[in-house]
Amino acid sequence: MTRPLSKIAPSWWDYTTLDPTLLADAAKLSAEDLSSMSRPGFSVRIIDTLEEFYLAEALEYINAWKQSTDDRPTGICGPIGPTEQLPLVARLVNDLEIDIRAAHFWGMDEWVDEHGKPVSIEHPLSFAKADMEMCFNKINPKLRMPDSHLHFPAGDLDAYSKTFDEIDCLVMQGGQGEVKHWAFNDPPKREGEHLNAPPSAAEYRQLKTRVTDLHPMTIIQNARTSGGGQVALVPTQAATVGPVETWKSKCVSIWQAGMHDNPFGIRLTTLMISQGIADASVPMSLLAEHDDVCFTLLRSGIGVCETEMH
Repeated sequence: MTRPLSKIAPSWWDYTTLDPTLLADAAKLSAEDLSSMSRPGFSVRIIDTLEEFYLAEALEYINAWKQSTDDRPTGICGPIGPTEQLPLVARLVNDLEIDIRAAHFWGMDEWVDEHGKPVSIEHPLSFAKADMEMCFNKINPKLRMPDSHLHFPAGDLDAYSKTFDEIDCLVMQGGQGEVKHWAFNDPPKREGEHLNAPPSAAEYRQLKTRVTDLHPMTIIQNARTSGGGQVALVPTQAATVGPVETWKSKCVSIWQAGMHDNPFGIRLTTLMISQGIADASVPMSLLAEHDDVCFTLLRSGIGVCETEMH
């Protein structure tokens, strides 16, 4: 049976094309239900305060970096969205005088301009610019890793991808967008051989770091969260780390404070990963097949899926 058309963008796949029964089941879940959905390879934890939430997220950077040596370099791949952890990372390094000169960092994505090239660090929405200004430029140069240990998906994307073979990525950290992506691994367009069904999980997992078109929902979300609603400011393509690099990472750690996705989205992906339902229309659900995934939720951000007029 042909799956429904998206209610958001009919020429794309997304979660609105799923079985309505699955969507209804997700909406019924309580916070207590979510906390009980851990299984081997997938853990769900709920943190009560915003302060502890972002401190715990920042500590993932510190713990990954402290394990790095010149002989066995390690690092973390981190997001822009959330960003609140970044200044905390810098403060922890400086105040505790942690030597991270051997450590590595990957930025997981970057905007692409109208010519198909990742934007420069001068672009107002540049993710590399945000990483540098919010974190790395704040770290004491005597403690900080050299620029050669900072890897951003710009320029030679194949060379960027190969660094995941050369350095142990202990944690791929991210948030969840409204389209249920990590990084910019968005649902695909509904066209060609994928007109009636999205790619299989195995096919989607073959994607590596690349330039990709962005789902309309992603463009709207980023205009809302980062540009004051200025849709014209948001590029329609981005360079993104892919599933190939994600599966080379020891752990995938997703942080949801309710700032980017909504109560329904948090429930849907938790349910799908917990039950092993991997569907490329919900890219985050493909993490059901990764060996070590952790969802960290802020209790106040879990919300409820109830009708409330505004």
